[in-house]
Amino acid sequence: MKKIAIILSGCGVFDGSEIHESVLTLLHVELNGGQYQCFAPDIQQHHVIDHFKQQPSDESRNVLVESARIARGDIQDLAQLNVDQFDALILPGGFGAAKNLTNFAEQGAQSYVLDQVLHICKAFADANKPVGYACIAPVIIPRVYPAGVKLTIGNDADTAKAINEMGGQHVNCNVDQVVVDERYQVVSTPAYMLAENIAQANRSIGKLVEQVMALTN
Repeated sequence: MKKIAIILSGCGVFDGSEIHESVLTLLHVELNGGQYQCFAPDIQQHHVIDHFKQQPSDESRNVLVESARIARGDIQDLAQLNVDQFDALILPGGFGAAKNLTNFAEQGAQSYVLDQVLHICKAFADANKPVGYACIAPVIIPRVYPAGVKLTIGNDADTAKAINEMGGQHVNCNVDQVVVDERYQVVSTPAYMLAENIAQANRSIGKLVEQVMALTN
């Protein structure tokens, strides 16, 4: 049975992991005969968004604690992730990927990736193990792989421009497609960067997981 590590970034589309994308990722790993373990960094969120009012809140929340909501409590600190114990890695989207795992939401092409996230992603890359990135999470890819790595976030022109400035090679992609750079075993899909409903997100995430797991063979 293939073991897949999942990195979450909180709980909720505007300040953490996109819940639909995250749950669909877990579901499709099992549907494809795999086993998953969720991880998240033990850090404070960049900020908290009231998802009902869609406005910033004065609250302070922890990324690991919030991610545990999605994982039903079965989650580990990202610092405990041992690459040797897993066949692949997947990062769902949501603004947490661009606010908590990186500061891309604020800095764009000048952004950095959180050290421990970058360390894990590079460790999978160095081991030539497949990694899947969904939605906005692919903005991490140019910081992990050599210049020219192929990836997609869909077709948003401004985000694609920033990705190219960071050294990536953005490929426009429909919601139900994935982009695979076989040189580096990295897969990306637009998910809710383009999806208009959960059914479209399901097809996007489903193809991502299927392709990632196929690359483990």
